[in-house]
This record gives sequence, structure tokens and C-alpha cells, in this order.
Amino acid sequence: MPISANQPALLVLADGTSYKGWSFGASGTVMGEVVFNTGMTGYQEVLTDPSYCGQIVTFTYPELGNTGVNPEDAESNRPQVKGAVARNICTQPSNWRSTQSLPDYLKEHNIPGIYGIDTRALTRKIRSVGAMNGSISTEILDPAELLEQVQEAPDMMGLNLVKAVTTREVYEWSDSTDSTWEFRPVADVADGENFTVVAIDFGIKRNILRRLASYGCRVIVVPADTPAAEILKYNPDGIFLSNGPGDPAAVTEGIKTTKALLESKKPVFGICMGHQILGLSMGAETFKLKFGHRGLNQPAGLLSHVEITSQNHGFAIAADSIDSQVEITHLNLNDRTVAGVRHKSLPFFSVQYHPEASPGPHDADYLFEQFVLSMRHDRQQKVS
Repeated sequence: MPISANQPALLVLADGTSYKGWSFGASGTVMGEVVFNTGMTGYQEVLTDPSYCGQIVTFTYPELGNTGVNPEDAESNRPQVKGAVARNICTQPSNWRSTQSLPDYLKEHNIPGIYGIDTRALTRKIRSVGAMNGSISTEILDPAELLEQVQEAPDMMGLNLVKAVTTREVYEWSDSTDSTWEFRPVADVADGENFTVVAIDFGIKRNILRRLASYGCRVIVVPADTPAAEILKYNPDGIFLSNGPGDPAAVTEGIKTTKALLESKKPVFGICMGHQILGLSMGAETFKLKFGHRGLNQPAGLLSHVEITSQNHGFAIAADSIDSQVEITHLNLNDRTVAGVRHKSLPFFSVQYHPEASPGPHDADYLFEQFVLSMRHDRQQKVS
């Protein structure tokens, strides 16, 4: 049964394909790049991940909303997607942690959704043609009229969306719910030492901050446009480059800052957009993937070392543009695109995927440990 038999909705893609369904969440009209996520769980984390800013997310799992939403699972303070697409919606969630239904949550935050459409057909369309702009509307139900608006929307290529999601103020991370998120014991790799990490917020997820803190780091989060000189005033032991939305090559201030920070030779760790920003800062180039990698079971590694990873990105570093002083540490084993790099002689490394999971597997959590060990080694070298 539709949530509201009186509220039809329409999804139109930039190539003219249209899908009729029912509205859930808020009413209205939104534009964005239509992508798909193959995860079977974690819809709340996906919806609140700032890396999805500017996008309409199609969920391939056939039913959404079974476990409702709760404050602890949010990766930011609100949903970041433009809109959501689902096959079926659960309006009566069943989970002891649930505080609200998914439709009510999206309505509260003015995020439109459409359900009741063939999401398998939509996913196959995106896989064959590529991610493209689209619109969800409860107001414009004529496909031709809605298509005219879709065709005026800016492409993701060249779009800097970091400004829309980065923090406006510097803050030090603290979270009283840390123990709730401790999925395994953390070794004291810091050996009792305290390390200060400055995290540049290109659209950072809360669970990244939790993982850094769980390894004993004091984490100071700064806006994406913070100059290198201001960052170095905190005398950090390491620099963290976060995930984020849009085209990494368009984040020119972040690239400029990172280039300057690399001159300090302090340990640097990047995730997702942070990986791309690091690559660009070391002379590499990035390109837009046909439909991106968004899901919880993406294999990454080299030779005999394989990790099952959580991924969410639409751009990648071009392998043939990587400097000779930088080596590839991981490939996406589905399409052989670059999934990890590190400098051969300096303490800079990054991965295209999400070792903090949330949602997803924990195979790559060791990378946080690697970052702490890098900071510890750097400190010992300076003392000696």
C-alpha cells in the first residue's frame, strides 16, 4: 500500500527516462546526480554521509526503513542526500534502538523520496549509461516538463561541493557514545603517548573521528579552507584528509593547503576524497568513473592481500599520472582502478575506501593503527 495514495511522485533522468512512483519523506522537487548503493544495510549512515551531498541515492536492497533511524547511527547532523529512491518502504520499523521512522525522518529534514519503482531496472540503466543528473518531484508530474529542469542542472564534473558540508568553526572532537561504537579492542599502539591530529574537513564522517579517537588521538577538526600556516600552529603530530563530495580537482584550496602541508613532512593519512586530494597534491590527476563504487563489499588489494571494503566515490586517481616517488598499494579488484597510494620515502598514504566502515566490514581498520605508528616513528626520529 502506498504511504499516501494521494501523493504520486516522478523520477526523471537526464536522458529522458522516467519512473512513476509514490512519495515518501518530504514533498517538493529536487535535482541531483542519480547514483546507486548496493549495501544491504546501513541506509541511515548512507543518507547522512556528507560525501553524498548533491546526489539522489538509489538503494538496491528491496526494502528500506525496517529498523527506523536513531541518533547514534547518523554520520552527520542531518541527511546530506538530495533525495532517495527505493523499491519498497517500511513505515513501522522494528528495532529497539529506533526513535523515528525513515519517512518521518526525511520529511522532518525536507528530503524527498520516491518508492514503488523498479530499482533493478534503474540500477541497470546507470550501470550501462553511467551516473547522470535526475530529479524527484511531487509537484511536476509531466516527464517532459521535469526533464527541462534536469537538463539545466550542473554536472558533477567540476563541481566543488565541499563548501556546502565543511565545518564553519574549528572544534575538538568529543563523543560520549564512543563506547557504543567499539567493535573490537584497540591495541595501545601509541604506547602511552598522546598524538594530536588535525583533520581537514572536506565532509568528514563521525565514525572516522571515533576511530581516530579510539586509537588515542586528540582530534582537532578544521574547515576545508584553513591555510596550512594556521593548521601548523596546532603543532600536530599528523594530518588527516577526510572524505567529501563533488569533484576533488575543483577543491583548489584544499589541494593548495595539502601541498604546503606536505612540505612539513608530517605524517598524512587520507580517506576517499582525502585520498584524491593527496594524489592531486603529489602531482597525480583524477577522473570521473562511469558510475562509481558505492557499497559494502568492494574487494581491494594487491597480489595475495585482499580486503573487503566499504566504498563511496565517483572519482579516482589516474594510475598513469602517479609520480615515480609514489607507489600504488591497493587496487579496486573489480575494475583495477587505484584504491590506495603511499609515498616511497615520506609518511604520506591514503586509500580510496572507508576503513572506518559504518556501514561495512572492518578488514581495513588497521590503517588507523598504521597512521598512529607513523606519527610515533616520526616523533622518535625527531627526538633522536
